[in-house]
Amino acid sequence: MSRIYFNGPEGQIEGIYVKAEAYNAPVALVLHPHPLHGGDMNNTVVYNAYKVLSEHGYTVLRINFRGVGHSEGNFNNGVGEVIDAGTALDWLQQNNPNAQSNLVLGFSFGAWIAMQLVMRRPEINNFIAISPPVNKYDFSFLSPCPIPGFVLQGDSDSIVSAEAVKDLASKLSKQQAHIKVGCKIISGADHFFRYKMEEFSKAMGDYLKTLDHGYPQNNNNNVNEESKSQKKLFLY
Repeated sequence: MSRIYFNGPEGQIEGIYVKAEAYNAPVALVLHPHPLHGGDMNNTVVYNAYKVLSEHGYTVLRINFRGVGHSEGNFNNGVGEVIDAGTALDWLQQNNPNAQSNLVLGFSFGAWIAMQLVMRRPEINNFIAISPPVNKYDFSFLSPCPIPGFVLQGDSDSIVSAEAVKDLASKLSKQQAHIKVGCKIISGADHFFRYKMEEFSKAMGDYLKTLDHGYPQNNNNNVNEESKSQKKLFLY
């Protein structure tokens, strides 16, 4: 695991990066929830998603959007954050030119940003949207959704309606016959999957297994050591 900094449109962007053992491992970009509500790359859901991806053989980068942590700039209502995500994907690709697959994952506000990136970047092969805020942001730009993916949601989410999220996943799956968007609803899970992180990690892992990239799973000591040393993971 390495803390990295790279140039973005508003100055440096801060990230945490873990590289897989396979030279042609798939890459994944992980995006955090709303910056004005305490969201950052150390959020519990973001951290666990990053960890599951690494354990399943992905090279993973999670970033702080502009104005968060040591990333420079100011919150830009989603417009600048999409640019930040695209810049981070550029960095991932430049540093992993042999990667055969590109996945983007976002949690809450980060899911909205991730899905916009899907529509802009044809090299993205797959997505995971966690608690996408369908009742707060317009997702109609997914018309149609160009790639398969997976939506993960709790049925006790007081911020996002589980029924609305299921409806979104169903709609995306019906737009094109060859595009499948799976959806898993975790019973008893709130927006942050508190007390349900084991089920959350299993659901993510089960989905990643269906992608069958043929890459070995990692016993990544860097991620394990980070987990041991992490003193506080924020819940926003």
